Amino acid sequence: MRGLVDAVARERAIDLRKRGYSIRTIEKQIGINRSTLGGWFRNIHLSKKKRERLHRAWKRALVTARMKAVLWHNEQKRKRLAEAESEAAKTLSRIDIKDIDIVDLAFAALYYGEGSKKNVETGIGSSDPLILRFSLAVLKKVYNLNLASIRCELYLRADQKPKKEIRYWSRELGLSESQFKQINIDRRTEGKKTFENYHGVCGLRCGHVAIQRKLVYLSQAFFKEIGSTYLRP
Repeated sequence: MRGLVDAVARERAIDLRKRGYSIRTIEKQIGINRSTLGGWFRNIHLSKKKRERLHRAWKRALVTARMKAVLWHNEQKRKRLAEAESEAAKTLSRIDIKDIDIVDLAFAALYYGEGSKKNVETGIGSSDPLILRFSLAVLKKVYNLNLASIRCELYLRADQKPKKEIRYWSRELGLSESQFKQINIDRRTEGKKTFENYHGVCGLRCGHVAIQRKLVYLSQAFFKEIGSTYLRP
């Protein structure tokens, strides 16, 4: 009985193949594995027209498979990002953002990585308005700095329009356009188009070097304390 079933399946598979069906399609319809089908089809020669039709079908299937793969990867990425956002929210919920010392420490860590440490002043620059708004908020709340005393400078690419970018940063940071004292153009970028939504780097400067020194010492002391505590054998 089993031999009869195999014979019927083989006959049907060969008929489908001669009619120009792909091995993948026949495998799905009959349920015979591909290696067995390959042996059955060894002596079958398809016409040029049927081979071309199979090739077109293969290309369509490949495009469909790639589209499905992209959708799957996008969905997986969305899930990972949602999970990361959820974990971040849990951590933030355990932190008292009204605690001045915590805010000061967070700014000190940021400043140690991004702030000016060579000049005799306090200064920090970024292309991200979020970072600079945070910096301004800390300078105002923790250090009682009058934000009208902040000097701003822009670092732009050659094809960017200074007046337009001053308006952008003024709006984003809530500072007066008159506070933008210096524009620096990178001539190395001439002839190269700036990608969309890039507004250059904005630097915030104030003359209070004492703030810089405190931030640097605070961050260094904190990093050393964490390193010695959590890496201790």
